[in-house]
Amino acid sequence: MTALSRLHTSLFAPLDRNDWILPTLARFLFAAVLAAYFWVSGMTKLGDGVLGIFQPSLGAYAQIFPKAMEAVGYDTTQLSFYHWAVVTLGTVAEFILPLLIIVGLMTRLSSLAMIVFIVVQSLTDLNGHDKWGDGLVLGAWFDAPSNSLIMDQRSLWVFLLIVLVVKGAGPLSFDRALKPRAPAA
Repeated sequence: MTALSRLHTSLFAPLDRNDWILPTLARFLFAAVLAAYFWVSGMTKLGDGVLGIFQPSLGAYAQIFPKAMEAVGYDTTQLSFYHWAVVTLGTVAEFILPLLIIVGLMTRLSSLAMIVFIVVQSLTDLNGHDKWGDGLVLGAWFDAPSNSLIMDQRSLWVFLLIVLVVKGAGPLSFDRALKPRAPAA
């Protein structure tokens, strides 16, 4: 048993000293798996023209405030400044937060904001789009299917972001490059 323990230690001890692996891999996987998802989602919310981000599309309001849009007959002029602000800030967040995470700038704060974004997105899917009863959307933990949208997929997204909140961006990041250096002794 001692030989097995020594073998285990010799194989895995280098990983204990390489704290850069998890945050770097987490940012890479976020870029590889989720960045395009959020980019495409943000693009569907843009209005026409150069300033389309400040004039969200009808679809943006319908995605974020489905019940309110139905109540006003899909006439965005009947919605308040609050609705416009939420849709606009949500759209900006879909572009800015993933970019900040990928380049490793303000990574902890951006990852925390992205977690809040995902929670709000999930609650909108469940409440706004009436998906509470849809087992494939909500799903459940500790069940055989692993393909539910919220309990399975989005909980893994959040875990990936929690790694970045806890560990930071890692060495290949603007956060590290901008970090003040300790004076030489």
